[in-house]
Amino acid sequence: MTENTILNIKDLSISFGENEVIHNISYHLNKNEILGIVGESGSGKSVSSLAILGLLPKNISKITSGSIYYNNEDLTLLSSKVFQNIRGKKIAMIFQEPMSSLNPSMTCGKQVQEILLQHTKLSKQATKEETVLLFEKVKLPDAKRVFNAYPHEISGGQKQRVMIAMAIACKPDILIADEPTTALDVTVQKEIIKLLKTLQTETKMSVIFITHDLALISEIADRVLVMYQGNIVEQGDVSTIFKTPNHAYTKALINSRPSLDTRLKVLPTIDDYLNSTTSNEVITTEQRKIQHEKLYKKAPLLEVINVEKEYITKSGWFTKPQSFKAVNNVSFKLYEGETLGLVGESGCGKSTLGNAILQLDKATAGLILYKGIDITKLSGSSIKKLRKDIQIIFQDPYSSLNPRIPVGEAIMEPMLIHNLFSSDEERKEKAIDILNRVGLYQDYFDRYPHEFSGGQRQRIGIARTIALQPKLIVCDESVSALDISVQAQVLNLLNELKETFGFTYIFISHDLAVVKYMSDQLLVMNKGKIEELDDADVIYNAPKKEYTKKLIEAIPKGL
Repeated sequence: MTENTILNIKDLSISFGENEVIHNISYHLNKNEILGIVGESGSGKSVSSLAILGLLPKNISKITSGSIYYNNEDLTLLSSKVFQNIRGKKIAMIFQEPMSSLNPSMTCGKQVQEILLQHTKLSKQATKEETVLLFEKVKLPDAKRVFNAYPHEISGGQKQRVMIAMAIACKPDILIADEPTTALDVTVQKEIIKLLKTLQTETKMSVIFITHDLALISEIADRVLVMYQGNIVEQGDVSTIFKTPNHAYTKALINSRPSLDTRLKVLPTIDDYLNSTTSNEVITTEQRKIQHEKLYKKAPLLEVINVEKEYITKSGWFTKPQSFKAVNNVSFKLYEGETLGLVGESGCGKSTLGNAILQLDKATAGLILYKGIDITKLSGSSIKKLRKDIQIIFQDPYSSLNPRIPVGEAIMEPMLIHNLFSSDEERKEKAIDILNRVGLYQDYFDRYPHEFSGGQRQRIGIARTIALQPKLIVCDESVSALDISVQAQVLNLLNELKETFGFTYIFISHDLAVVKYMSDQLLVMNKGKIEELDDADVIYNAPKKEYTKKLIEAIPKGL
């Protein structure tokens, strides 16, 4: 170890049972440095980082070889008791999902106080004051209110700030940030990145920042290492890795994300790069114009006219009920074969609007015309028929699939409900055909959801949706939690199915790069209202509103 090195991982191998998942990796972290670790799910980036903190599951995993030196002390040799003095105090961690990392039954302030009481000699009152100061430091609005608030009472971005406050409470030497911005809006993500950089500059702590997004790494890290299947395939300074990547996997990670400048017909995937089968066919402006002329000659499939959704909140016996308009006077037309992108920050009303169109949550006012019929006035039996025509692909396929039902049965179930086909044999044959259509195999029919990866589960969710051959599909954040390459596969699949079956999509996301790639028209929402509505390329190239400009500027663009 050099004088400047604070952490040195040497020839580290980790196994789960007989299966080795980390293969002899070596890297170091310097003092006052941000090191980016990038790779997809299963690459080993989180597992190797949990090993640093001694957080690997005891009964099923073990470090089979190698060492982890922190200030010349091998962490792999420490007892659990000694580790307790290091974990949280000298080496801290921010986890990906703050909601599941925070205790729902404790106020946010008490959770941070707990860390300070355990690792410092401060009094209870002093820890309270220190916690409020920490909340101010991480730019939480109204720090005293957040101190007394429970996790469910604050937004996702605020929860992540509480986690950061907790992690930096004891002024650690090393902060490990594991996918801390994956589920956040681009604008909130940008704020969190800026905050981490500011805190790192102020405290001179060393940071390991883990993500699957190389463009994001370029905005925060000094050096980067790329992990693939438990190996480090490339490492170096950010500029070199970005401008002259050596490994095909690194090139794939950089190029699998939709470009903001050109619209490829098919997005390249990791396998395309590794097998040298990438296609560079571009959809030209002229081709797009001809396609749009055909689209907009027809009558609209869906017409949303002055739609509102109002919620009434009542906080106590003696307080007046308050109203809140989640969707406020929204109007647009959607044409058969079109993809309408619906974008905006969390809380802007985009999912509420999607639910109103799906008749999952009735609109308070306005008309929703589907094929000229106002679906807001339909009876129960008519809505059941409508369900066949208008379907949804959810953000989290795992929680939308029944864990007790094999995936083949899950695909057959909606066919049975809507009396499609005359027998179970016919339905099974159709389900297997649909599995093949979405790039899965016949022998997956009898497997359960837990046996699949995130990307495969999303394909199963899509298979279940298209089993009814709907006309309109609402994709609600359906790729936001996926790795970049898996995201590319799913986006390619959605476009292919659109061409094959003539689907019409409402594509809801907070990721403007993905929405721009997928969409014909783009609808930008802010505080329940339409901010802008126009051709996706027109809005991206010349946004009229400050809010839209802010969303575009927040997209990580790489070097």
